[in-house]
Amino acid sequence: MASNLRVQARFGQRALLLTTAAVPLTGWTVHALALHRRLAAAKKDPLTGLLRRDAYTARARQVLRRHGDDTVVVLVDQDHFKAVNDSLSHAAGDTVLRATADRLTAWAGPGTAVGRLGGDEFAAVLHLPAGRREVRLAQLVRMLRIPVVLEDGHAVDVAASVGAAALDVIGTRDLSVAQRAADAALYDGKHSGRAVLATKEHATVPSINGRRAGRPGTAAWGRAA
Repeated sequence: MASNLRVQARFGQRALLLTTAAVPLTGWTVHALALHRRLAAAKKDPLTGLLRRDAYTARARQVLRRHGDDTVVVLVDQDHFKAVNDSLSHAAGDTVLRATADRLTAWAGPGTAVGRLGGDEFAAVLHLPAGRREVRLAQLVRMLRIPVVLEDGHAVDVAASVGAAALDVIGTRDLSVAQRAADAALYDGKHSGRAVLATKEHATVPSINGRRAGRPGTAAWGRAA
């Protein structure tokens, strides 16, 4: 009888040690999962769900390394966005931004980098061979012109300016240069209803507060406004 009690006591001690050890392990696992979720959330814009600038840049460079000269950098800037906020409401403006983000994401497809750079500015980096660029960029322009339906059923007419820089055209694999060229191309076609593909000249245009100075030649696709 005494022997059985000693065995039960030793078994109970082992079980207690295992249970005690499992408690901090379980607590750390929960903490790690929560931390992972917070870090993942910090990489994304809370309104649109797109990558924030730093996370987008890291992802964009991965896409660029994978596809090389067939990579295209696309910048999107919402047209007349302030008027939507002022005349309808900021809630309506948020709905428009979410719609633009969803459409850009759907257009770019999987294996791409899509981010919100701030305000009403978006970017996408994707594999887009030369033979498909004209059709695909025109498609994006059409998608971004589809009216956005608000929660009250009101349809808002929207549009966005689009500039793109193909690495094989501008002659560099530098993401910063490509984005500057795409930005310059975008502002050459601002409010025109056309997607503008950057030339080599766009890659050399100096920027002032993120905006280009000068007006080099352009190649534009899409429907006129």
